[in-house]
Amino acid sequence: MSAATGHSTAAPGTAQAPLPGMPEPLWAGSPSKLLAFLDCPRRYRMQYLDRPAPERRRQRAHTSLGIAVHNALRDVWDLPEPTPAAGGRLVDDAWVDVGFRDPEQSRRWRARMREAVTSYLRAGGLERRPVGIERTVAFVSDDLRVQGRIDRLDDRGGELVVVDYKTSRQVPTDDDARTSLPLALYAAAVWKMFRRPTLRVELHHVPSGTVAAHEHTPQSLARKVEQARSIMRDARRADADFIRSGADSTAFPAVTGPLCGWCDLRAHCPEGQAAGPEKPDWAALDDD
Repeated sequence: MSAATGHSTAAPGTAQAPLPGMPEPLWAGSPSKLLAFLDCPRRYRMQYLDRPAPERRRQRAHTSLGIAVHNALRDVWDLPEPTPAAGGRLVDDAWVDVGFRDPEQSRRWRARMREAVTSYLRAGGLERRPVGIERTVAFVSDDLRVQGRIDRLDDRGGELVVVDYKTSRQVPTDDDARTSLPLALYAAAVWKMFRRPTLRVELHHVPSGTVAAHEHTPQSLARKVEQARSIMRDARRADADFIRSGADSTAFPAVTGPLCGWCDLRAHCPEGQAAGPEKPDWAALDDD
C-alpha cells in the first residue's frame, strides 16, 4: 500500500528498465502528460504509473459542457447541410446531464451552449471545411515522442492554422495562445507531418466568440519543443525511480495549491485534501 495515496501501486521492477548499453528508449506522451508532471508529480504518478490506477471522482459540470460543445463542433461537418442552427441542435444530442447542481441548472446551460455554438458558427465557423477535425498528430525529437489530438486544423490561403476550442469561464488572451505548450507542440507536429511551415495557433472561446491568436516563429516553436524535452527528462528520471522503488519513490511530491480543490484524484492524496476544501461539481460555471 502507498502511504501517500492509500491504494496499491506497482511493485519495483514491474516496468522493464532498458538493458545496459542499449540506446535510451523513446519517452512517449501527450502535452497533457507533460503538463501533468509539471503541475503535480503526485498526480502524474497516480494517473500514468500507479497500477491499478486509483479511481477518479465523477465528471464535473464544466467537463460535461465542454465535451458536448466539442462533439457538436466536430459532428456538424458530417451533416448533409451544415448550418449554424443545425450545429446548435447537436449540443442537445451530445449533452450529458452529469455534474450539474440540479436538472434546472443543466437545462439552462444546455440552452446557453446551444446558442453559443449557433452564434459561433454563424460568425464564421462554417466558412471553410477544415483540413482536419480532431486530427491525431505526432512528432519525434531525439528521445521524445509527442502525440496529441487537435480540435481543428485549417488551411487558410495555403497556411495551416491550429485551432483549439475553449468553453471555460475565463476568456483566453493572445498571451495565453503565445505561452500554450500544447498549441506549440501541435503546430510543430503538423509542420513535421504535412511538411509545411505551421506557425499560427488560435484559441477559440466558443461562449464569447473571442479568438486569441499567436504567430510563432521557427525559433519560438523550437524553444517550446526544448521546454517539452526538459519536462520529459525530469519525468523520465522520476519514472526510473518508480521502476526501482515503486510506492516508496520520493520523486513524486504533491504540489499543493488552489488547483487541489478541483483535482479528480484528491481522494487519494492527503496533502491535496489538506490544502483546502473540494470544489462543488458545478463551481466552474459562472452563474455560481
